[in-house]
Amino acid sequence: MNKTLMELAERAGGTCRGDGSIRLTGAAGLAEAGPGDISFLANKKYANQLASSRAGAVIVSPDVETGARPALVHAQPSVAWAKVLELLDVERTRRPAGIHPTAVIAPTAKLGRNVTVGAHTVVEDGAVIGDNCILYPQVYVGFDVTMGSDCLVYPRVTIRERTTIGSRCIFQPGVVIGGDGFGFTLAQGRHYKIPQVGTVVIEDDVEIQANSTIDRGAVGVTRIGRGTKIDNLVQVAHGVEFGSDGLVAALTGIAGSTKIGHHVTLAAQVGVVGHIEIGDHVVAAARSGISHSLKPNQVVWGTPAQPIQDEIKLLAALRRVPKLLAEIKQLRKNPS
Repeated sequence: MNKTLMELAERAGGTCRGDGSIRLTGAAGLAEAGPGDISFLANKKYANQLASSRAGAVIVSPDVETGARPALVHAQPSVAWAKVLELLDVERTRRPAGIHPTAVIAPTAKLGRNVTVGAHTVVEDGAVIGDNCILYPQVYVGFDVTMGSDCLVYPRVTIRERTTIGSRCIFQPGVVIGGDGFGFTLAQGRHYKIPQVGTVVIEDDVEIQANSTIDRGAVGVTRIGRGTKIDNLVQVAHGVEFGSDGLVAALTGIAGSTKIGHHVTLAAQVGVVGHIEIGDHVVAAARSGISHSLKPNQVVWGTPAQPIQDEIKLLAALRRVPKLLAEIKQLRKNPS
């Protein structure tokens, strides 16, 4: 990257404070940045770190003072930071190109313009891959999969048959989409497999990170809504419908046939039972156990999950139990 601060501000949709002609060649955190780097401050309460930083320029919100240091001022500094890092991503990340000779592409598969297929990747019959998609080495794309344009599919991703993928999706290494749901029934004392002949739909702009799984059901559709981001090691079971622009943090599990609204956040290690509904804009704090349907626009915590203020009061009361037990013991010894 070799840009002036003014050029970066124009890209990020912000404004310059101070010398906009300063030239920047990299980006780094406040502690690591040098004179040629731009850094950023997302939280005003850490503004004291600016004084010791060597950064040539810094991205800040309008209410943060930067003294003589040049600044890119933006109402959302983290958004401006992301746009700057996009420049570095283009320059520093080497992407494969072309069709590798070891790739196996079925005769009836259809590839759009400028598609990359890496070494030992398999694209089965009837699959349709949109323009500008990049399939890294050792990806498996099953029969009759449909994938939109500009998708990025990292190594060892498995996309099973009849799955529909939108545009601009990113699947990190080890993701499995369309694996069989956990469907069995007892027959004469043994677990008898229920064929999972449903499918999965992943809408536009979804990112699923490493080693997460989105299962298909016996019938119907498992759906991940537009813009939702799923962290590592997340399990989404058969028939789940997850709305748009959600966030799901690591080690969360969502049981089958649950319906989840838009802009829902499930923090790390959240467990969700099946066949319930979670309303729009719900936030579940880490390690919550959601065992019943939740109305929209609330923050919950605990197991079973309840409004977070109620859980905080309960935990505060529990911390007093040892003292209360000691007082009760003393009263029993000396009842008068």
